[in-house]
Amino acid sequence: MKRPDYRGDAELVARVDQRSAEALALLREIAHDFAPAVFASSLGVEDMVLTDLIAREQLPIGIFTLDTGRLPEETYTLLDTTRRHFGLPVAVHFPQREALEAWVDEHGINAFYDSVEQRRACCRLRKVEPLGRALAGAKAWITGQRAEQSVTRAGLALREEDAAHGIAKFNPLTAWSEREVWAYVQLHEVPYNALHDRFYPSIGCAPCTRAVSAGEDVRAGRWWWENAEVRECGLHPGSHAASSADVSPISPGNKTR
Repeated sequence: MKRPDYRGDAELVARVDQRSAEALALLREIAHDFAPAVFASSLGVEDMVLTDLIAREQLPIGIFTLDTGRLPEETYTLLDTTRRHFGLPVAVHFPQREALEAWVDEHGINAFYDSVEQRRACCRLRKVEPLGRALAGAKAWITGQRAEQSVTRAGLALREEDAAHGIAKFNPLTAWSEREVWAYVQLHEVPYNALHDRFYPSIGCAPCTRAVSAGEDVRAGRWWWENAEVRECGLHPGSHAASSADVSPISPGNKTR
């Protein structure tokens, strides 16, 4: 996938510079007023932008990621690249082995394909529970979410109150467009996941992520067998409740459609 060269678009570059200044101001405020603050990176392109901003300013914000045990190889490669490129530590949090083994023994390794309930159970074990441990002791956490990414994130606020963890939650890139994100990456030569160049705008666990087609929502490749309104893992809970109509059982032949 060949991306446009945004660096010659003076209007876009100016807008990205302004967006960057605003994001940096917010990150400085978070680092000062909410210490200790942490940044939850999925190693997606938005998160690489925030990593670059934190590194450029040497802000005292801890960075962590969640290793679900089923990430694509390209994501693990980027994790190593991130540590080398930015010279920053990235903490890695894993699922609790005993709980995950018990779930797999009872339901099967790929039970997340069977229903929304099973998929969310898998996400709770592999993501939500480790997130709780990663946020322990923090006063605020930062994400790379953007409002235009999906219907579940429309109207995403710059700051939220995370009732589940009792801390503040910030989304510095909520107003950024996809073009602005990629223009920043080009302007600052930020490393990113190689899967983005293979039509994977949003990358999660390997069996739950596929490439998207032209015109599809940027998160259409995540849990594509479910309705768009429920496609969240529980890290960022929305207001939509699942029903039996929210998932269609799939066969091994179309799991990577």
